[in-house]
Amino acid sequence: MVTDDEPVGVDCQAALDTLYRFLDGALDDQRRSAIRSHLDDCGHCLETYSFESEIRDVVAKRSVEVVPEGLMERIADRLRQLDD
Repeated sequence: MVTDDEPVGVDCQAALDTLYRFLDGALDDQRRSAIRSHLDDCGHCLETYSFESEIRDVVAKRSVEVVPEGLMERIADRLRQLDD
């Protein structure tokens, strides 16, 4: 597994091992730049990145549920009762 402490040079395996941390914005600037540079030069890794990014977007858009009116207030009231 690749860590932020490893050298900045990136090959396909390192880019793919780091992909989720890259998507999460969990890399330092130097590592993020190295991964971005690799993605710009590697069609295969860019395709994988695009696929994973699109999946995240679809899941995020479809997993939004509307909370029934009053539910948040009832939960807050119940939590206040537990604190007493």
